[in-house]
Amino acid sequence: MRLKREASLLLIVDLQAGLLPVIDGSDQAVSEAGWLGGVAEALDVPVWLTEQYPAGLGGTAPRLLEMLGEHRCWEKVHFNAHAETEFARALVESGRHQVVLCGAEAHICVLQTGLALLEAGYEVAWLAEAAVSRRPEEAALARRRMAQAGALEVSADMVAYEWLERCDDAGFKDVHRRFLKGRSARPLRFF
Repeated sequence: MRLKREASLLLIVDLQAGLLPVIDGSDQAVSEAGWLGGVAEALDVPVWLTEQYPAGLGGTAPRLLEMLGEHRCWEKVHFNAHAETEFARALVESGRHQVVLCGAEAHICVLQTGLALLEAGYEVAWLAEAAVSRRPEEAALARRRMAQAGALEVSADMVAYEWLERCDDAGFKDVHRRFLKGRSARPLRFF
């Protein structure tokens, strides 16, 4: 599977203020998800967020919201976002069949959502550096399970450059200036 911007949607699961302090790698997850969210917005790729029980876990992390432009937020009670009727209906209506997936906790809500999306026929790309859990071994296990189920493991840079596809248009120049220039100097930690 090659990721195409016109077919893709970025889904950021439950990167919520009340949950992140206990999540291993949460700072990097927010940074990578927010960075890719900015690229997505610049390329007209929809960005969707979910929030699990925000009354108890708080809303989406303010730092992430500051990094994102236009996005849609879904409140959910199921661990699997696709089990929410309105979410599933809107995803069908979006016409997007590739979902770039990340968030917390990787082994619970992100995993269950990813498995359900695969079962429903969507192509799923697992954003490795932004799929995190309280314990890194849980995130690693979720990553392996998703790969076995058919999801592709990707990095934010991979996704951005696949969405861009070429370097000789105005879209690339704008995204390069705003998001890509100087990015390679940042260290990444994969789980």
